[in-house]
Amino acid sequence: MKHEKLLVSAGVVVLVLGVSGFVAMKFFDTQVSRAGGMARAYVDSIGDPQGTLTTETNPAYKPVAFAAPAVPATPAPAPTSDEWPSYNKTLTTERFSPLTQINNTNAGKLKVVCTYDTGSWGAFESGLLMVRGALIGTTQYDIFSLDPNTCKVNWRTHENYPGYLLPTNRGAAYMDGVLYRGTQDGRVLAYDFNTGKRLWATPLVNTAKRGETLPAAPIAWNGMVFIGNAGGDVKGGKGKLFALDGKTGKVLWQYFNVPRTPDDLVLGPVAGSAQNHANWKSPEGFPISGGGTWTSLSLDPATGRLYQPVGNPAPDFAIDVRQGSNLFTNSIVVHDARTGTYQKHYQMLPEDWHDWDASNPPALITTRGGRQLMAAAPKDGYLYGYDRADDRLLYKVPATTIRNVEERFAPGKDVSFCPGSVGGAEWNSPAYDPRTNLIVLGENDWCATVKVQDEKQLRKVPIGQPWMGDNAINPFNMIGHKQVRGEDHWAGWLTGFDADTGVWKWRVKTDYPIVAGVTPTAGGVVFFGDLGGHFYAVDADTGRKLYGKKMPGPMAGGVITYATPGGAQRVAVATGFNNIFWPVKSGSEKVVILGLDEAAK
Repeated sequence: MKHEKLLVSAGVVVLVLGVSGFVAMKFFDTQVSRAGGMARAYVDSIGDPQGTLTTETNPAYKPVAFAAPAVPATPAPAPTSDEWPSYNKTLTTERFSPLTQINNTNAGKLKVVCTYDTGSWGAFESGLLMVRGALIGTTQYDIFSLDPNTCKVNWRTHENYPGYLLPTNRGAAYMDGVLYRGTQDGRVLAYDFNTGKRLWATPLVNTAKRGETLPAAPIAWNGMVFIGNAGGDVKGGKGKLFALDGKTGKVLWQYFNVPRTPDDLVLGPVAGSAQNHANWKSPEGFPISGGGTWTSLSLDPATGRLYQPVGNPAPDFAIDVRQGSNLFTNSIVVHDARTGTYQKHYQMLPEDWHDWDASNPPALITTRGGRQLMAAAPKDGYLYGYDRADDRLLYKVPATTIRNVEERFAPGKDVSFCPGSVGGAEWNSPAYDPRTNLIVLGENDWCATVKVQDEKQLRKVPIGQPWMGDNAINPFNMIGHKQVRGEDHWAGWLTGFDADTGVWKWRVKTDYPIVAGVTPTAGGVVFFGDLGGHFYAVDADTGRKLYGKKMPGPMAGGVITYATPGGAQRVAVATGFNNIFWPVKSGSEKVVILGLDEAAK
């Protein structure tokens, strides 16, 4: 929108005057603060490379030989195989499409069919949906429906509420003729699928006092809508999980990811938990904080089990003021979806001091060897494979640069580590290709340097304010000083791992981090994009580049594929990523649709 462009221009002026983000953060409102940060990110992006992709295969890779396939090589198409009806296509988060019209013999002929410019200048992390013949997307303030073949707008609904420093929404959920989304002012909203008319609104968290928001993409199942809240990097902010009645918005149950205190807001029945205060040892005056669920969720419809990623404890970098394992942070927590009752958890990173959240929903898959596997990829740069039958960790394998991860932070000391606090895997999940038995994972190769605050500084931070614990003069570095091109790593990895063994078969390196969705198909293609705005199709068996095209902006959201009502396979991508913490070029949020048709242009 025009006012957002003007704010970015104002942010550039702030930088030119030499007061950078500090003045913007301290004295201006949220939107100007955000604009200053985006302007700084744009300046940091000057001199970016044009974009290259290199592929490497593993000569030591040997697939496991099975006497007979334990499962079909490719599952039979489901009734919704032409659609993309949920954030990760299926509730189990495989992200695999059975479509074959676009394949490894013709993907190089892809062309842009149409582009929809939202006019919004936010962080377009929206996981697009294609359901019932409509393409659905969200921005920070809007939800819209498009024709999935022409980009023509069916309807668009705008919401007015106060802005937030991170202008993010990660998408909608669909169920029984209704769309659902969260907002940055802490509500869940429901809309009529055909008209975009708002049906109900349910406030869930205290954004004004505790900095808790709802940017996550909800999921919907069995008449219920599930969503968690962000705010785990804020003093006093606590992560929670909610189940709402899809028809009325009534809170059916809520779950606290970290220990409750008497001042916590309770909106409905509190689900049973194994939580207690014994693993949080903090000085008086340091509230238990953290454990946000700021991305989507996974659910196994066969068992009714809900898999919840839980983020970092806070203050993120200051482990000495929150000693213990800080349950259930940095974990995948499993619930009975009907009641919210705790079933079990997988804590991948106890005693975290790097801000390495369990940052995305796990993939729940059946491998070629017949294992019921949970594949999880936190921000620590590893892929974890758990056997869901007995909860054993089968493998933990690196997916990006890992360096200096054991050194503790200390006041007055700069400590560099890889991946940084925005490295590793971010809000998009591992994908699974049953044809190749490969887990395909996009990762961010980006290091950081932190100088932690002392206890006195941490104590001074007011409730509801960012509480990372980094002693940064520039508040745009509060998640650590990111090392950019010329200093250290700034790249992305896409790796195909054997789902049964964790051994990598091939890997692709790009000039830019990969945080957007990754989508393998039965056509032998994997679609993905990077923060340089480069969209790629690679061969699912080898990682070989089949197609590449520069998009209008950085790619950080959905990369989906579907068939139109007329039967043409399309790929839709979200482009445009304006975020104060990432040094990428600014621009409006756009949806780009690609296809093979001769009429494409």
